Amino acid sequence: MDKVRFGIVGTGGMGSGHASTMQKIEECELTAVCDVDPDAVKGISDKYGVKMFTDYKELIDSGLVDAVIAATPHYFHPIVGMYAMKKGLAVISEKPIAVTVKAADEIIKTAKETGAPFTIMYQSRATGGSQAARKIIQSGELGELYRTRLISSGFRSQAYYDSAPWRGTWKEEGGGVLINQAPHALDMFTWLGGLPSKVTARTANRRHNIECEDEASAMLEYPNGASGFLHVSTSESPGTSLMEFCGEKGKLVMRGNPELWKLEMPLQEFSDTTDNMWGSPKSEKVAVEIEDRETGHGAIIRNMARHILHGEALIVPGEEGINSMELINAVILSGQKGGQPVEVPLDREEYEALIEDLKKTSKVEKAGSAKRVTDPQHRS
Repeated sequence: MDKVRFGIVGTGGMGSGHASTMQKIEECELTAVCDVDPDAVKGISDKYGVKMFTDYKELIDSGLVDAVIAATPHYFHPIVGMYAMKKGLAVISEKPIAVTVKAADEIIKTAKETGAPFTIMYQSRATGGSQAARKIIQSGELGELYRTRLISSGFRSQAYYDSAPWRGTWKEEGGGVLINQAPHALDMFTWLGGLPSKVTARTANRRHNIECEDEASAMLEYPNGASGFLHVSTSESPGTSLMEFCGEKGKLVMRGNPELWKLEMPLQEFSDTTDNMWGSPKSEKVAVEIEDRETGHGAIIRNMARHILHGEALIVPGEEGINSMELINAVILSGQKGGQPVEVPLDREEYEALIEDLKKTSKVEKAGSAKRVTDPQHRS
């Protein structure tokens, strides 16, 4: 095998974007596409000259593909992924890995049991800056972390939410900003700073006619006693993208590429030994070496192909998708409980019960067909 044959399930905005991206990846060959809307899938099938299906099981069973990209609405990511894994195929899941931690547990378990290669479309990890930040924290350069912060805000219009009947609904999307726009930031935040053990959150709908939250804030407690804060929204312009990781030996700030400050002496040591009542340890901004790497969706697709062909390590091992899912569900649960703290790992059955209750009140009544338009920033 010198190319991996890919099938795409779901040819909406993201799926059609992946079909275009795949044409530029030497290790890949698009061989089949699937969507429940026959008109939509026919357009992609005709464009790339590949077999079309309207049933994902038929695509997976066709013998035409070695790997599948699940680019469906969120609830179907683990359903499509697990069926493919059980048939011996590799799986790339669009973010998030699932809607609930329990469903995420199930697909991770299936991947382990079948040995199927499994990754998630968290392409933010592929950048040189992200890889450098991870190396800094993993090497211990910051020392033990004592504070984290994430602000990931942006804007979506009502026209965006009206573009498809599933957007912003509990029944078909499973949440709002936390599960759709924020997962990339939350994946990076937990990948770099770890998973908190307690979450106290507030969720709200500030300016959109949707069922779910368009902004969320949370106070975080970590197992080592560190504290954190996060805020995500689709109700703010201009947006902000900021992460901070404060450690005993320095501070890492992410505003795009990482900025690193190192202290001349660890904070606690300085506090305990100095006789200067107004003093603080000197800090120095240190240059961070950034590797020139392929980025975007293509990096994740190529990485999976090279993993299959050459054993290249996955940039996003599928089992790591549980961390952002824990945080997403924890913030939603705490917000729905009026800001009561919730423990992480989350009570799986409690969250399943919450989602089922919310789905019962969900109404998918928006008029008009879905607009299958790829976000301009992801067009290849």
